[in-house]
Amino acid sequence: MATDENKLAGAISAATNTGNDDQQWIASHWTLVWWRFKRHQLAMGAGVVIALFYIICLTSEFLATQAPRESIAEMSYAPPQSLSVEFSDGTVRPFVYGISSERDPETYAMAHTIDKTQKYYITYFARNPAYAYKFWGLFCTDRHLMVAVVEDVEMPAEPDCTVDNVLTKTPRNIYVLGTDWMGRDMWSRIMLGTRISMSIGLVGVAISLIIGIFMGGISGLRGGWTDLVIQRLIEQLRAMPTIPLWLALAAAVPADWSITKQYFAIVVILSVIGWTTLAREVRGRFLAMREEDFVLAARLYGSGQVRIIFRHMLPSFVSHIIASISLSIPGIILAETSLSFLGLGMRPPAISWGVLLKEAQNVRTVDQAPWLLLPGVFVVVAVLAFNFLGDGLRDAADPYSNRNS
Repeated sequence: MATDENKLAGAISAATNTGNDDQQWIASHWTLVWWRFKRHQLAMGAGVVIALFYIICLTSEFLATQAPRESIAEMSYAPPQSLSVEFSDGTVRPFVYGISSERDPETYAMAHTIDKTQKYYITYFARNPAYAYKFWGLFCTDRHLMVAVVEDVEMPAEPDCTVDNVLTKTPRNIYVLGTDWMGRDMWSRIMLGTRISMSIGLVGVAISLIIGIFMGGISGLRGGWTDLVIQRLIEQLRAMPTIPLWLALAAAVPADWSITKQYFAIVVILSVIGWTTLAREVRGRFLAMREEDFVLAARLYGSGQVRIIFRHMLPSFVSHIIASISLSIPGIILAETSLSFLGLGMRPPAISWGVLLKEAQNVRTVDQAPWLLLPGVFVVVAVLAFNFLGDGLRDAADPYSNRNS
């Protein structure tokens, strides 16, 4: 008995590393999980990165410098404009140099050069009447993070979201990450694409979570023929090749569907198989727990199966489910990016990382406009961040183990 208590004390001390025995013994389970997670510095950093991504999702229009679908043919493949700083009279004034464009007489392609004789000064949290939007669908505004100073444009009294902003050209556009083949601003398109690519992972995992917990819980709790049927269904789904199944289902989505319909169709397609892994994990936990005293007490009290699952059994291993979710999200993000890259996922005019990469799949991109591959960098960073976060959560999910983070 003393040996077991010493092992438990050592495990808690290794997990918390607080140096205060009193706090270790009176701390709740979630407090121990948090203490252990804080020791995983890589996971903490990944959590900050993921939080920044979802802040971008919530403020995409505000971060965009212009309408993401605004096309200016003469600015096709314009290079990125780097932000510079000018110190004048004790003040700091950020600016970008202008771009001079002319058409090559032989190739008829637009040639761009940075013109250091032109300076476009940047103001922050300013109005851009050429790109008004409804913030979270609640109110109309034309405030943006970065706006080029324009002295000769009269600002309207109120922003107008009824105007077709795609056809309205800002007097001085800034291209922090360059433009694509149609002269559309890559920074603004990446900001808007982040919303779809990052949210589709959350929504897809949420659907898989609900189905997986319900099916796995019923299978593990009831057993018998119910367990046999559900497990055979899971085996049939997992035996199907994932990529061909996704391709076949995605190809069946009508091309004339709206962006919203496309979005939810892709989410459902990616969740068809995703729930099976979680269902098996939940089933294994429930098989080990269904004979525990607190489960038998709930049955004798007259609780239904749904209440036993969600009220009594599920909270005991919710930390493991959270870790599993964080490791599942990057798989769905990669799947959506792959389908969109192949033209079977989100389709223009929708904007996602996969759609942006599809528009960059030619030799000229690699040779003359490498900045069009930047959405791929966002995909890699997001997937790595979720994997690092998932590793940290998986280690912290069992704060009583002696495993070092």
